[in-house]
Amino acid sequence: MLIADDLDKLLKILPDFVRLPLEKHIHRQYLIEVVMDLGRKPEARFPNGPEYLSKTLISWHDLDFCIKKIGHFGVDNRSGIEYTLHRISSIKNRNGNIIGLTCRVGRSVFGTISVIRDLLLYGNSLLLLGKPGVGKTTAIREISRILADEMQKRVVIIDTSNEIAGDGDIPHPAIGRARRMQVARPELQHQVMIEAVENHMPEVIIIDEIGTELEALAARTIAERGVQLVGTAHGNYLESVIKNPVLSDLIGGIQYVTLGDDEARRRGSQKSILERKAVPAFQMAVEIHERNSWIIHEKTDQIVDQILQGSKLYIQKRKLNDDGSISILCENSSSKEFIVHHSEANKLLNFNFRSKKHKLLANSNIGQSSFNSAIIQSSCNSDTILKTEMKNYISSKPFKYFYNEKKYVYLYSYGINIQQIKSIIDNLELSIIITRDIIKANIILALKSYIKHDSKIRDIARYKHITVYTIHSSTANNILRALKQISSIYQAYCIDWYKLCCNKSFNQIRVLIETRLAIEKIVISKKQSVELLPQSIALTKLQYQLVDLYNLKCSHYEQDNNQFLRIHPY
Repeated sequence: MLIADDLDKLLKILPDFVRLPLEKHIHRQYLIEVVMDLGRKPEARFPNGPEYLSKTLISWHDLDFCIKKIGHFGVDNRSGIEYTLHRISSIKNRNGNIIGLTCRVGRSVFGTISVIRDLLLYGNSLLLLGKPGVGKTTAIREISRILADEMQKRVVIIDTSNEIAGDGDIPHPAIGRARRMQVARPELQHQVMIEAVENHMPEVIIIDEIGTELEALAARTIAERGVQLVGTAHGNYLESVIKNPVLSDLIGGIQYVTLGDDEARRRGSQKSILERKAVPAFQMAVEIHERNSWIIHEKTDQIVDQILQGSKLYIQKRKLNDDGSISILCENSSSKEFIVHHSEANKLLNFNFRSKKHKLLANSNIGQSSFNSAIIQSSCNSDTILKTEMKNYISSKPFKYFYNEKKYVYLYSYGINIQQIKSIIDNLELSIIITRDIIKANIILALKSYIKHDSKIRDIARYKHITVYTIHSSTANNILRALKQISSIYQAYCIDWYKLCCNKSFNQIRVLIETRLAIEKIVISKKQSVELLPQSIALTKLQYQLVDLYNLKCSHYEQDNNQFLRIHPY
């Protein structure tokens, strides 16, 4: 990662008692900004905290010394040093006199967006979210250069405060061949956005800090014209954008919808719900919580829908490590469950097991990139160790997998004769136990006419996430059909893994274990589809055999002589 900061040009505008301590400071390369307020000691701010540079207090003369060396302050109280990325912001008193300066260091960091480089290949609009100072502008500057120079696209930057391409009329080389349009006043940014589309035929428009309703509307207008957008907005999480009435239009907007009785019952929700209003202007979103740790949403529309429905979210988190490698984690909002490592942004390493804690990455929301495959953690160097761990893993014979780790399904009957149900269960020898305690139940089997008028039962089922099966009448055939369906979904599997893996090669065992983990951890437990890594035709046949043992369905497609297999839930 190459960093260019032109720090010497910024230090030249500072008084000697501020400049000299910084020139000798051992952490000067990490300097974030210098703060000079009238009557106070000068302060330098670093990632690990602020510190005073001198005991001398800032005077009017010191502030005047700095102001004379920089350009004119605009209506947004910002200025800069020509041909650099530094930003100097002023604080004024009621009379309009400058009584404080914030000298922020601007850096061009080459390689900072290697974490999301693969996302740029798709040509979808990308929204970067994060609090101030987390590195959104630095990232968007590097994105501009890659799109313009390496991908040969026509890129236009809407540079409202000259933060992206620097001060002056000549843009900083950090943006590459991208063109820059300056904005006379911040409130005119939306007009310049539309002007860029109409006058300069861009393929990509870069916008920093979308913050008003007019700018959000302009972004939607640009997206509807087929131009790729890359923009930033303040907000730590996608949820904060959804709740923001000004910015929610960027991700499709939200509206109240009143459902009919049948639809509300089918969804198990209230009649008045929130839904996404339109297609998002940005198809992808990135949350930047730390400089080297980003959360990726490759399908914004699906994530927004899940948030509005209150569904459990599984998010993709990417982290740039000190050695240049990238860690990719799949986690939910409350726990970290899966992890994968790879050494390049667009490649995944070969599989290896480290310990018996086999972990899996499988996220149906990851979408278009290669990362939505089921992947096992890589870390070992020795095939001998790997084979030993595999042997330990499959040595349990036979291995039984039960849904939710329960051998039996607990069924609560509502409006149906219990003896009639018990008789059918006994005749078919089903793994179902009838319970009179609804809280212990996995399933509620009820007459449709009964449960339709009992809101209390429906509320309990919704709160406890209990599945409700309804039948129109309590005939033997209807009960039999319902119990068979329940049993087929919650049946227990018994697979002799020792026999299955016997006389198999190293690669065959690896593929079987990967498929097993994908089925048990994702397809059955979470009821989500999962796409496995591409394999040869022979290995794909093994995957098919295992899927059949679990009574699941799968589909496949071929690309570049590789077979891709996707396993579907019941």
